[in-house]
Amino acid sequence: MKPRLPAWTVRLTWKAAAFITVMCCALAALLGALVHVSVTHQTLNQAREKALTRLEEATRAYEAGDPLPPDTGIDPEGLPGSLRELALSGRHGTLVSEHDGRPTMWAAAPAGRRAMAAEIDYSQGVATIMGLDRAIVGSSLLAISATLLVGVFAVTRVTRRLHQTAGVARRISAGDLDARVNDPRTKDPSRPEDEVATVAGALDAMAATLQGKLQSEQRFTADVAHELRTPLTGLHAAAELLPPGRPTQLVQDRVRAMRLLTEDLLEISRLDAGSEQISPEAHRIAPLAERVARGPGRGPGVPTEVRIVRDACVETDRRRLERVLGNLIGNAHQHGREPVVLTVDGPVVTVRDHGDGFPEYLVRHGPQRFRTEPHSGGKGHGLGLTIAVGQAEAIGAELTFANAPDGGAVATLRLPEVPQDAADGASPAHPDGPAHAE
Repeated sequence: MKPRLPAWTVRLTWKAAAFITVMCCALAALLGALVHVSVTHQTLNQAREKALTRLEEATRAYEAGDPLPPDTGIDPEGLPGSLRELALSGRHGTLVSEHDGRPTMWAAAPAGRRAMAAEIDYSQGVATIMGLDRAIVGSSLLAISATLLVGVFAVTRVTRRLHQTAGVARRISAGDLDARVNDPRTKDPSRPEDEVATVAGALDAMAATLQGKLQSEQRFTADVAHELRTPLTGLHAAAELLPPGRPTQLVQDRVRAMRLLTEDLLEISRLDAGSEQISPEAHRIAPLAERVARGPGRGPGVPTEVRIVRDACVETDRRRLERVLGNLIGNAHQHGREPVVLTVDGPVVTVRDHGDGFPEYLVRHGPQRFRTEPHSGGKGHGLGLTIAVGQAEAIGAELTFANAPDGGAVATLRLPEVPQDAADGASPAHPDGPAHAE
């Protein structure tokens, strides 16, 4: 298994810091090498010229029969063998070697069948080069540290703005359509925009456009539902006055379906607008779930099996919770196959059928209003699951959708559980009629 790097190594700040450090080290090494080579050559040339000058003086004195200058001699002790052979071959040469524990610059020339040599103490030159190397290393470390600090500070400012932009994008995706980056560079035309400001401005423009379209959709949905409610009320009253018979029953069923759809549209518009009022109380989940499962439309012909693994007390809005469970059960009976099983395991409630399961898009992205799958025969999921998701969010619950490995759709509702002392005073399920479910 390939080892994974720590998570912090993928951050832009650390990547930029590593890049700056590598580039500074490479630049410092290159400049240091150039300076080192240049100074070394200069120091060597100076010592070589000095040694050759002294060698010329010694050669003239030797030829004139005068005493040789200091630090010169014929075949002196310590003269490197390679330099001696060069001189005996009739050529001049210089060489740096260790002599008496110190660096020495040697110069040699032929003197008959022997070698004339001069030596210059090269310790000062070596000390100069070593001091220069230490200065190069120290100044390079100082320059790298300063450049790294300035670079990290500059990159951190950019990444902080990127994190702010990403945070606003997450708030928008979570439903906060009023969230904006409001980068000052996008507000002042006199200030040039960098790439981050361009992204922030594009995100703000997208959020404003999205907010406007969603608000227009919400207003349209609410207006249509309100406009339909009045004529449908009159139509429902007129249908009740029709003489009994099969045609009358069909008309009444269609009017009832249109009224339920209108109420769903109104509920959707209230959920979208966030105008729902929540009245949380402590309730026992098991009796409430059993009561919803026995509701109208789920009689002997379409039973819902209820399994209580563990009862729990949850703090929720009873009407909205009944609405969520009712819609899940109704959807399971309408789009799945029997048996439909409602399971209570503490604050977790699951509703499962044994049909073909949820569509793949619904498992990945959640329910979408009136969406119809190409291979479903024109049969969509309406607004029932959309309302269930909205009501679950309103009461602080989490509703997820999945498909069982052995077939069937599974909807899982996770509710906030309350402590045992609150459970002792929990309200039982009320005996009045259950909430409507599709």
